[in-house]
Amino acid sequence: MTAEDMTAEVRGWFTGRLPEGWFTGSPEIVRDREEIAVVGTLPDPPEDTPEAERAALVEGLARRFREETRERRIEIAREAELRFRQKVSWGVSCGGFTVMFTTLSVPVMTRLRQSERQVLDTLVAAGVARSRSDALAWCVRLVGRNADTWLTDLRDALQHVDRVRAAGPDVDS
Repeated sequence: MTAEDMTAEVRGWFTGRLPEGWFTGSPEIVRDREEIAVVGTLPDPPEDTPEAERAALVEGLARRFREETRERRIEIAREAELRFRQKVSWGVSCGGFTVMFTTLSVPVMTRLRQSERQVLDTLVAAGVARSRSDALAWCVRLVGRNADTWLTDLRDALQHVDRVRAAGPDVDS
């Protein structure tokens, strides 16, 4: 089964399992090696909501959804974790904001040369990050935002490789 097929299976399972009325449409399902993130869209605040009030209203809607759905989300997450052997994270999008309730922070080992470590140390010294680990996470988020189109193209190409590999002959060692 390709990674694309597995993601489609996860998406289908969650779409069938989530209660109607939780979200305005199908949730966004993002899956990597460790985690399945389920992000649903809540109704946007009214258009005439003053800008100063909008962010607080979205935060309140997200908190209310989180509290009102907690037990059911935990139940669904446990089922999914048993079935797919991955942790489940939850979040909502509303009014142009995305709020994640739970996410995994997965340690990643990397080897950096001195010049690369100096970049991280500069970010720490400037107060941009509390530690080298935070600085590295900040750098990854920055690249992710600024290279979104390139990363999307790369992910599409990897999905194509998975399809081609799956269509190839089975070779037993």
